[in-house]
Order: sequence, then C-alpha cells, then structure tokens
Amino acid sequence: MDSIALPIQRQFNPYSENGGTILAVAGADFTVIAGDTRQSEGYSIQTRYAPKVFRLTDRAVLAVNGFAADGNMFVKKVKQRLEWYRHAHSKDMPIRAIARLIQTMLYARRFFPYYVYNILGGIEEDGTGAVYSFDPVGSHVEPPPHLRFFADIYFKNQQPAQGTSHPAHLPLTTVLSIVIDSFTSATERHIEVGDGLEMYIVLAKGRDVQGLEGIRGAQELTVTDDGERVFVVQRDLKKD
Repeated sequence: MDSIALPIQRQFNPYSENGGTILAVAGADFTVIAGDTRQSEGYSIQTRYAPKVFRLTDRAVLAVNGFAADGNMFVKKVKQRLEWYRHAHSKDMPIRAIARLIQTMLYARRFFPYYVYNILGGIEEDGTGAVYSFDPVGSHVEPPPHLRFFADIYFKNQQPAQGTSHPAHLPLTTVLSIVIDSFTSATERHIEVGDGLEMYIVLAKGRDVQGLEGIRGAQELTVTDDGERVFVVQRDLKKD
C-alpha cells in the first residue's frame, strides 16, 4: 500500500511576545509612568533587567511593551526625531506634538508594524498631567483629563460618603501606593511580570516635591533648572 506523505509547512514569524506590563496615571500637575523590568519568552526569563520606560524629555516619558526588539528600536527612532526637532527649534517638542509624532510613525509602519503597545505620559503646556496610549498601528486614545486608567478600578465598588463625591485627582502619594500595590499583585499572578519596578514621576513646572520626600531612592533626571522635573524610583519585585 502506498503511503501518503503529509504536506510540510514552513512558517516565519518575525515577532515574539516578551511579557511584562506598563501603566501610567496622570494627576492635576504630575504624571506617573511605570513598568516592570522582566523580559521573558514563554517560561524562559531572558533577562531580569530590560527597562520598558524611557525618558524622552523633561516633560515626556514613553513606556513600551510587547516585542522587546521592536520596542527598543522604536524608542531609538523617536529619540532621534526629537533630537532633530531640538536642533531645528532650540526647544523640546511639546507632549501633544510627541503624541502625534508617535501616532504617525506607527501608522507609517502599519503593513509591517512595530509590535509594541505604547503609553506616553508627561506634562501638557498648561501644566496638567497627560497620558496618551497607542496600539501597534498607531490607533490613539486620549483619556479624559482626570485620573487615567485606574479610576474605574479604584472607584468601581466604592461609594462616596453622603454629601461628598469622588476626587477628580488623587494625591501623588496615593498614586504611587496604588502603582506599587498593582505591580506587586501582578507579580503574584503572572509569571511574565517581576524582578524590578521602575516608576518615572514627571512634575509640572513650579510644583514642589511634596509626596516624594518619603520615597526611598528617588533620583532626579532633570537636565534643565527652570522647567518640569523628572524623577525615577526603583523597587524590587519577586524574582521567581
């Protein structure tokens, strides 16, 4: 009896999912952007320190997650475009313009996209906190101007006291506590998240550092003396 050979298929997938998570929360005059540092593929941890959050300017920070190689290349391209703008105009690009730039760059690669999800956080020109999010092909969503992303989770099952309402903005200390607790919880539930936490805090021009005084290990990354201020805080997460 003749045997029938099965068809042989060969596939090439240029993408990989490297795990981890990112988030951003905007307040009245600050924004917090955070991400863990684990890079993995399946059940293998490739490295325990692969940053997902990057400072672009003193008023803008970009977090990327998805395919790590695409994320690193995309951040490099964005920084290059911002440097060109700085040389041409002798100032940093506003965060709203950076959001439009990122959207355009992602959409231009829509047929072979950068496989990364992006969150851009920072301070608007009027001094308010801002968060923009993008999918791999540049679809852009601007959340409402109050607390982003965590508002529904934080207030979902809570009722305000009689005669009061939920606050439009949470203080910085509360936001940092929520962010740390969120990543600690995610680390307990997901093997792709862990090792370390990096939180970038962008403060509006003229705002004091109230809320950061008691934060251990806060390091300032600001390069100018008269504008917005950027701080980074690092924390350890579970290693297993």
